[in-house]
Amino acid sequence: MSSTEGPALRSPVDDVPPASGPATHSVAAALFHACRPRQWLKNALVFAAPAAAGVLTTGAGLRGSLVAFAAFCVTASGTYMFNDAADADADRRHPRKRLRPIASGAVSVRLARVTGTVLIALGLLAGWAGGWQLAAVVAAYIALTFSYTLWLKRQPVVDLVAVAGCHVLRAYAGAVAVAVPVTSWFLVVISLGSLLLVAGKREAELRAQGGNGTRATLVTYTVAYLGHVRVMASGAMIVTYCLWALQEHEGAARAPYAVSIVPFVLVVLRHALLVDRGVGEEPEELALRDRPLQVFIGLLLVPLAVGVYLT
Repeated sequence: MSSTEGPALRSPVDDVPPASGPATHSVAAALFHACRPRQWLKNALVFAAPAAAGVLTTGAGLRGSLVAFAAFCVTASGTYMFNDAADADADRRHPRKRLRPIASGAVSVRLARVTGTVLIALGLLAGWAGGWQLAAVVAAYIALTFSYTLWLKRQPVVDLVAVAGCHVLRAYAGAVAVAVPVTSWFLVVISLGSLLLVAGKREAELRAQGGNGTRATLVTYTVAYLGHVRVMASGAMIVTYCLWALQEHEGAARAPYAVSIVPFVLVVLRHALLVDRGVGEEPEELALRDRPLQVFIGLLLVPLAVGVYLT
């Protein structure tokens, strides 16, 4: 996402009503693309707490998790609409973001805002279907993302924490949806992991754009500073995970968690390598395309599944 330029400047296509027939189909396809379906992968964080608590294989646990996932997918797409509408003019100056449906004019700013409003309302309703607690977390996510779009994205350091906070809310929503307690270990690892991903994303953007991109805070950050943030977050996260794996489990139950430390560290190291190569700008793309990272994640999930469900 890039910095907000305000709604004053508009593309000429903003005032052109959608046509019928094939043109309408094109607008529908563009609207779907504007929902950023690839980024729905981030919402898989809602399954983390139910899986860790061992309730994901129960009917109630699976239903609650799926409701939370659906609520966040719809809500997030609605907030993306508003963010891209606010950033349309800035995105047109970006070599890649200018191809986004709103920036390119395939979807008008007005239509994006109307669609975004509908999606956010549907997301809140879906959250309410999972209980008022889930609806409250969805509402908190909406408030944070709008604050980010309107102001926080232009505040150095705060913007990193704000985006990381969105990931933490996703993970917390999964716990709320299935009524499982959230441990301090879980929150710390999720928070540090989220900060690591956001810092890596900013660093990759800075490497690609040289500080001349459309994101306002890039003119403040340096590669060295963001690298420092990544080192701090990854080191603290690994230590926290190791303490949880070795101290919170006893006897035979400790073995699979201890084994999971190795692939956990490999995931962190692989991510660091990819960011240093300048390909961490879209973290969700890494999980979909990088085969070694996929293998390490799979190796991590196996001992965790054994520890949760078989010991």
